[in-house]
Amino acid sequence: MAKKQFKAESKRLLDLMINSVYTHKEIFLRELISNASDAIDKLYYKILTEKITGVSKKDFFVRLALDEDARTITISDNGIGMTKPELEENLGTIAKSGSLLFKSEEATEKAASKIDIIGQFGVGFYSAFMVSSRIRVVSKAYGEEQAWVWESDGADGYTIKESDKAEVGTEITLFVKEDTDEEKYGEFLSAWRVKSLVKRYSDYIRYPILMVAEKSRMIEPAEGAPEDAPPEYETYIEEETLNSMVPLWKRQRSKITEEEYAEFYKGKFSDFEDPLKVIHTGVEGVISYDALLFIPSRAPYGYYTKDFEKGLQLYSSNVMIMDKAADLLPDYFSFVKGVVDSQDLSLNISRELLQHDRQMKAIAQRLEKKIKSELETMLGTDRETYEKFWEAFGLQIKFGLYDGYGTAKEKIQDLVLYYSSSEKKLVTFGEYVSRMPEDQKYIYYATGESVEKIDKLPQTELLKDKGYEILYGADQVDEFALKMTREYEGKEFKSVSEGDLGLEESEEDKKKAEKKAEKYADVLAEIKKALGEKVTDVRLSKRLKSHPVVLVSEGGLSLEMEKILKQMPGAEKEHIKAERVLEINADHKVLKALGKIYESDKKKIAKYADILYAQALLMEGMQIDDPVAFCNAVCDLIEP
Repeated sequence: MAKKQFKAESKRLLDLMINSVYTHKEIFLRELISNASDAIDKLYYKILTEKITGVSKKDFFVRLALDEDARTITISDNGIGMTKPELEENLGTIAKSGSLLFKSEEATEKAASKIDIIGQFGVGFYSAFMVSSRIRVVSKAYGEEQAWVWESDGADGYTIKESDKAEVGTEITLFVKEDTDEEKYGEFLSAWRVKSLVKRYSDYIRYPILMVAEKSRMIEPAEGAPEDAPPEYETYIEEETLNSMVPLWKRQRSKITEEEYAEFYKGKFSDFEDPLKVIHTGVEGVISYDALLFIPSRAPYGYYTKDFEKGLQLYSSNVMIMDKAADLLPDYFSFVKGVVDSQDLSLNISRELLQHDRQMKAIAQRLEKKIKSELETMLGTDRETYEKFWEAFGLQIKFGLYDGYGTAKEKIQDLVLYYSSSEKKLVTFGEYVSRMPEDQKYIYYATGESVEKIDKLPQTELLKDKGYEILYGADQVDEFALKMTREYEGKEFKSVSEGDLGLEESEEDKKKAEKKAEKYADVLAEIKKALGEKVTDVRLSKRLKSHPVVLVSEGGLSLEMEKILKQMPGAEKEHIKAERVLEINADHKVLKALGKIYESDKKKIAKYADILYAQALLMEGMQIDDPVAFCNAVCDLIEP
């Protein structure tokens, strides 16, 4: 029989689709199973609308059969089938979709709205040519007497002829290509591989997917048979259901137990612990979707590394189309795992390629709001659980404050916790502001290696003495995050290490400070001269109580930022330097001693200046340039 030719544009599309459109060859099985499900949907719809009795949903199936010797994969269904013209239209013209036509024709029918047709672009069938050298389709349409067989070996064309298929439905046989050095097509003839693909992509197809396998069993020997007679075996056909059919996210929430949620999560996302929080939500309207989201109890291995991939599993009408849809989650909620299922997504020419359109954006925005709302509720009603969440994922939320120059800070700042110097526990920005005295202008914070070390910083002394609360940040991102947040409810964030703390002084205190600064002006100038470019200024401190000296910064780059940036790979350390100011305690005995030394032996001031500067660096947790020189200088000053 002479072959019928694909149209020229169809040939080009077929070649492009096989070689370019699909990233993974394995999805051919997903496409063919989805097409089979569509065919059953169409027949079931007809049964409903024509009120045909004696047939129920349980009577339908998709069947898979493998033959390693013949190198064939057969996918069959008992759906609506195709007539000869439909085979011509749907398979003879690439990108002609029977499902799309069905959907548009029946759009006004009420019952049609209940039937989800997965395939709409008519290309998925041809993905089978990625693994097949030849495809045979035998189909008998519902209500027709004659069956037909369509056969093609690719872009050269196809044939259609009569067939003697007795039952309604479609049977597709793929003749799998021979293996090459680059491609092992034979893997798709493995029952284990096929089962895993069904579980991965098609587990929630609403009809049973049956794997047909030929088994053998030993026959009991007949009575009176010789004892040494060889055993006899018989073969039989066994069918195994591969899919679960009903996704958990489509079930009624009130009928799902915590144990069922936990088992689904652990099995689906390979975790050994129950999730900390389950978010089961659904939306109907212009964009409809179901979502089942989980917040893990702990950060997964490698979470805070560049190799971690965020994203939710994305389904379209129960068929998985993307394993990690990254666009559905903002980075600061990247810890969330789960699934999203929508029949409204605009799929491109394959279910693998999604248009980044308004539907995806709308789903992402609503999911973000839902996750935030659930976390806020947890924070307000179950503080203990929220603090467990914060311990695992708080760092990621802090990154969100800083990322994108703070574009998302207002969305997530109410979720943030910091350790409080006065409360001795984690507090929110809102809780801090609610306790601020009337005369306090700023939200004060301090950063460092640990809460314990931060609490001992000289810069915190005066603020504590005044009864002002300080937020402690022990993560490297804290200094960046809080500077980028800038303010909360009109209150500006201010580091305790900034040059000006914005504290009010009485006129009497101002006069005393001015008098003392004038008295020691020459001493301070000599110290600044001795330190040279190490500091931009040396002055008397208004923040110290018991400590002799402290380093503070001016300008945009803080001392903590300098430490962090210098630790980064490839950093040009010589160019990363905060504007350092050495402050000396105006009431400390060291200042009086410096005054006496200046009067008796001005040259010694340089050595004392180096020692005081090194002490300030050490208290700040920074390295000194020459530890040996520092030790020698200390020894030189020890009197015999």
